[in-house]
Amino acid sequence: MKEHEPVVLTKSIPDHGLLAGDVGAIVHVYKQGQAFEVEFVAGNGTTVAVITLDRSAVRSISGSEILHVRKIPA
Repeated sequence: MKEHEPVVLTKSIPDHGLLAGDVGAIVHVYKQGQAFEVEFVAGNGTTVAVITLDRSAVRSISGSEILHVRKIPA
């Protein structure tokens, strides 16, 4: 996985209002891909969270998957 690549969250992170399956974008790669800084945004482009996640917390999006929308708390 590399910078600017979209990724899928594999586990919920309630402290940031994120659920498994949410899609974010890698903004920085640490330790040759052992961890990533990932930004999650709302539909209007507002940043919801920017957090550092280890490799097991995200995965690449498969070409056979479709994106989905959900409401987030205000």
